[in-house]
Amino acid sequence: MRIYLPAFVLCFFVSIVHAQEIYDLKRCLEIALEKNYDIRMIRNEQQITANNVTVGNAGFLPSLDLNGGYSGTLNNTDQDNTDGTTTKTNNILNQNANVGLNMQWTVFDGFSMQTNYKRLKEFETMGEINTRLTIENLIADLTAEYYNYVRQNLRLANLRSAVALSKERLRIVEARYSIGSMSRLDLKQAQVDFNADSSNLIRQYETLYTSRVTLNRLMAVEDVSQKIEVTDSLIKPNPDLQEELLWASTLQSNSRLMLSFKNQTISELDYKNLKSRNYPYLRLNAGYGYSLDRYGSGSVKRQDNLGFNYGFTLGFSIFDGFNRQREQKNARITIENRKLQSEQLEQSLRADWANMWMAYRNNLNLIALEEENLGAAKENYEIAIERYKLGDLAGIELREAQNSLLGAEERLLQAQFDTKLCEISLLQISGQIASYLE
Repeated sequence: MRIYLPAFVLCFFVSIVHAQEIYDLKRCLEIALEKNYDIRMIRNEQQITANNVTVGNAGFLPSLDLNGGYSGTLNNTDQDNTDGTTTKTNNILNQNANVGLNMQWTVFDGFSMQTNYKRLKEFETMGEINTRLTIENLIADLTAEYYNYVRQNLRLANLRSAVALSKERLRIVEARYSIGSMSRLDLKQAQVDFNADSSNLIRQYETLYTSRVTLNRLMAVEDVSQKIEVTDSLIKPNPDLQEELLWASTLQSNSRLMLSFKNQTISELDYKNLKSRNYPYLRLNAGYGYSLDRYGSGSVKRQDNLGFNYGFTLGFSIFDGFNRQREQKNARITIENRKLQSEQLEQSLRADWANMWMAYRNNLNLIALEEENLGAAKENYEIAIERYKLGDLAGIELREAQNSLLGAEERLLQAQFDTKLCEISLLQISGQIASYLE
C-alpha cells in the first residue's frame, strides 16, 4: 500500500511557498507605519490640534466685521392739525441704506486669553502623545503577530516532520506485515497515527493562513491574503533586559503616564481660566461707516452720514449667584482627582511591570530547561526507532517516543514565544518599543 498526503494539502503548501513576498520585522513595521489606518487617522487628529494653536483661537486678536443693510417704509398718513385742518399724504416712501466696518477687541479678560493659549499648546502636546501611543500599540501588536507567524511556520515544520516520521513507521509496518511478522492490528494502528498527524498538519495550514491574514491586515495591505515569507526562522528573545533601566524609562517615557500628567495640567489651566472671572474685563469697539436716508415727506428729503465711532466697555461681575465660587471649588476637586488618577496609573504600571518581569525571567529559565528536554527527546526517539527497526520495541512505545519529541519541540517553541511576548510588553510599558524599528 502506497502512502500519500492528501493532494489538496500538498497543493495548498505549494501555493503558500510560491511567489511569496519576503519580509523582515523592520520592513513590516515600516509598511504598517505608512499605511495602517489607525496611524493615518491619529496623525490627522494630531494635525487638527496643531492647527488650533493660534493667538486668534486663544482670543488675543480683535474681530472685524463688514456689514451693510437697506430698509424702507411706505405709508399713507392722515393728520389732524391743531388749527382744525386735516392733512392727508399717500405713498410716503422712507428709505435707509448703510454700510460699515466694525471692530471689537477684548483687551483684558483676567488673563483668560493667556490661559487659553497654554491649554491649546497642551492639547497639541497631547495630540503628539496620542499619536505616539497609537504607534507604540501598533508596533507591539504587529511585532507579536510577526513572531506568532514565525512560530506557526516552525510548528508547521515540526508537524511535517511528525508526518514524515509516522510515514516511515507505516512503511516499516507494511513491509513486516507483508512477510507476516506483524499483525493487522499493528498496521491499522500505524495508519491511524499517520492519519492523526496528517490531520494536525492540515489544521496547522489553516492556523498559519489566519496569522498571515492578520499580519497583512496590520500592515494595511490591500490583499490581506497576500503570500509572505519572513526572514526569521527562529524566535530569539533578548535575555539582557535591565530591570532598573527599563523601570526608570517607564516613569519617564510611558505614554499613558504622560497623558495622565497632561490631563492634570489641563485641569489646572481650567481652574486658572475660571479664576479669570474674578477680574474686570476691558473691551474696545470702533467702527467706520456710511448711511443714507431718503424721506418721502417733511422738510428734509435726504441725509448722508459718513463717520467714525468708537468706545470701550469696562465691566466687572459683582454677583452671579455664587456660581464662580462653586465652579472653582469643583475645579479644585477635579485637579485632586487627576492627581489621584496619575498615582493610580503608576501603581497599576508597577503591578503590570512586576508580573511581566517575573514572567520574562521565568520563561528564560523555561527555555533553558526545554532546550535540554528537546535534546533528550531527540536522543530518546533515535534509540526508539532503531530498536523498532530491530523488532525490540512495540509500536505504541515508538509512538510515545514520537509524541514526546513533538511535545518537547512545542514546549520549547511556546516558551520562546511567551518570552518574546514578555519582552515586547516590557519594552512597550517602558516606552522603548520603537527599538524594533532600529
